[in-house]
Amino acid sequence: MEWILASASPRRRQLLQQIGHAVRVWPANVDEAPRPGEAAPELVRRLARTKAEAVAAAMAQMQARGSAPILGADTVVVLAGEILNKPADAAEAAAMLERLSGQMHEVWTGLCVLRPGLAAAEAAEMTRVWFAPLSAAEIAAYVSSGEPLDKAGAYGIQGPAAQYIPRIEGSYSNVMGLPLHRLRELLA
Repeated sequence: MEWILASASPRRRQLLQQIGHAVRVWPANVDEAPRPGEAAPELVRRLARTKAEAVAAAMAQMQARGSAPILGADTVVVLAGEILNKPADAAEAAAMLERLSGQMHEVWTGLCVLRPGLAAAEAAEMTRVWFAPLSAAEIAAYVSSGEPLDKAGAYGIQGPAAQYIPRIEGSYSNVMGLPLHRLRELLA
């Protein structure tokens, strides 16, 4: 099965390929700012739907819409009720990691699947992640690797940051940005 992925995330592409799908990447350029009072589950669902719909509209305009489902997804990290998006720079990444150090936080991913002739299928998934206490040297070394700069919450569980995570409760693939079991449920 081929997917149209409304995201430039290499991790989402990798996860879809890992379960045997061909992937055509068609990134959606949408405003990802939360609305006033918008909680994480609503935000990620809205952004996933907006991304999928933007790609569907662009494909229709170019008459490129086939039968492949379009997948929109968005992931945020939530610490003590505050949404942590991708850091703007190394200093912001270090500040986020200092805040996550020794704390539990939530990772929310919203999904939207658009298939021709069917209603949109949407979901939001949450995973709790515990971070070990981090020293200033560990934070500096991780930030200098460059890995935190393109990830919500300034870390990727699939990379070197895995050594700082003693426990999760929920879906590992959700923390990477695409809860595969929830996607399977949406397709059922």
